[in-house]
Formats: sequence, structure tokens, C-alpha cells
Amino acid sequence: MKLNCIVVDDSFIQKLSIKKLVEQHSDLLLSGDFDNVMDAKRHLKSHEVDVIFLDIEMPVLTGFDLLDSLESLPQIIFITGKTEYAFKAFNYDATDYLQKPVSLEKFNRAVSRAIAVKKIRSQKSLDNNEDYIFIKANSKNVKVFLHEIKYIEAMGDYVKIVTDLSSYMVLSTMKNFENTLPKNQFIRVHKSFIINHHRIDGYDSKNVILCGVSIPLSRNKRSEIEALNLQ
Repeated sequence: MKLNCIVVDDSFIQKLSIKKLVEQHSDLLLSGDFDNVMDAKRHLKSHEVDVIFLDIEMPVLTGFDLLDSLESLPQIIFITGKTEYAFKAFNYDATDYLQKPVSLEKFNRAVSRAIAVKKIRSQKSLDNNEDYIFIKANSKNVKVFLHEIKYIEAMGDYVKIVTDLSSYMVLSTMKNFENTLPKNQFIRVHKSFIINHHRIDGYDSKNVILCGVSIPLSRNKRSEIEALNLQ
């Protein structure tokens, strides 16, 4: 299983070092290398990438700025000279966090993790009967059926999942939780809300009515709601 990847680092020497590691690894394909966030973002718009080897501290825009600008995240392997960003990095569900200079052993270990994650995700996509997810709430793994989810709301460092029977608080970013949901059933209609569009009762220019609850609708998301051809 080969993974398409890019390297983003403003240091020419460090970028060259990671490029060589990528090119020498039999399970990686280098899709591009960039020394700034904007060029990397343009590449990601038109290329499918499995893994980003990402520096954090870069001029103008940081590695975190790049991730915050993406609607869906590939796997992220942070490569940085500092350790103080580690906690924040794993809020982005990072596959690994490597400190410069990166040894071959640690690099290969990170790639092995990325391959394992890719295999799990591929298997899930093949399972046509998968109509539920497991979430971790109150230190327990809870099975939640997708058709029972009404909406998900951002609540600081948590997301609140509201279902027909209950609600759950899960430690996660909105972006990471969105990536666990099927895009043919769930849509992010606001920076703080994801909805199950199968449950929509109606909408106007500012709100979506869903199971009797009014959810704010961002202006740039109205066209996506209209494209659903709701009956």
C-alpha cells in the first residue's frame, strides 16, 4: 500500500532531508514539496494526498494555519524543532510528532503508523453495512447509530452529539469528528454545527430547521443545502 504525501517546511535543508527519506521509502510516493502554506494549500486542492509531513513554525502562516484552512484532513506527521507544540498538534489527530533532526528509525516508525491507519480507513470504506460509529464518552466506548444523530455542536475542546435518545460530550475538534462521518449523510452548515441532512424539516437564508430545532446556516453553505433537492 503506497501513500501519496507532501513535505511542507520552510527550511531548505530540512525539507531536502525529509524528501530523501520519503523518496527512499518503498511505501511512499512524493506528490510535492513546499516551503510555504499557500503553495501547499493550492496543491491539496487538486491532488489527493494521504500524508502531510508538516513543519509548524513557518513565516506568515504556520502549519496549524494550513490545517485550519482545510475542510478535510489527510494524515499529519508533524516534523518540528520544538516540543512545546506537541499537545496542540495531537488536537489535530496527528499520526505522529517527530522532532528534528529526524532519525531513519523514527521516520520509518511514523510511516508504519500511517500505513496502519490507512488500512483501517480503507476497510471501513469497504464495509457497506457500517451504519454506526463508536465514540468515547464518560470514559466508555459507546455505539451510536448514524440515523439517530440529529446534529453535532462545537463546545470548546469538545463536540456535543445530539441523538434521538441522548446527547454525548466527546473530546475532539469539530474537524476531526467531521472526518469520521459519511459525507453523503452529514454536512457542516456552520463553523459550530454539523447536521444529519436526512433529518432536515426546512430551511431559510439563515437557519436550518432540524427535528424542531433551529440551526444557524452559514451564507456559503446555503447552496449545498439547496443542492440536496430536499422534498
